[in-house]
Amino acid sequence: MIMTLVAMLSMTTAFAEDENTNAVKNVEAYKMDVNMDKLSDALHLDWNQRNAVENIHHVFNTEISYAAQYGKNDRDAMVKRAIDTDVKRMRSVLTNEQMRTYLLLLNTTLNNRGLNK
Repeated sequence: MIMTLVAMLSMTTAFAEDENTNAVKNVEAYKMDVNMDKLSDALHLDWNQRNAVENIHHVFNTEISYAAQYGKNDRDAMVKRAIDTDVKRMRSVLTNEQMRTYLLLLNTTLNNRGLNK
């Protein structure tokens, strides 16, 4: 009976650990910090564009981080709204060619993190 109790406690602890690990991974997926130097190089941004893109991305990162704190339904809607707003703002700053590259990078990042639905 003692061995059964120990086995049950061990399994419960293992399941709880997996849940905590998944929750941490889930929150980490919503951190969208980027190296602005590399993004600037990839998009060939001039100084004014870089400043604007950095500000827009900061707002996007904040909105995505807030989404991680909500339930699944609210979170999905918040992520979609943050992405739509980010794309709209970036479109006003970037050229068509830069925008294509940015969308490719954004979609790849969202896909890799499991946020693109």
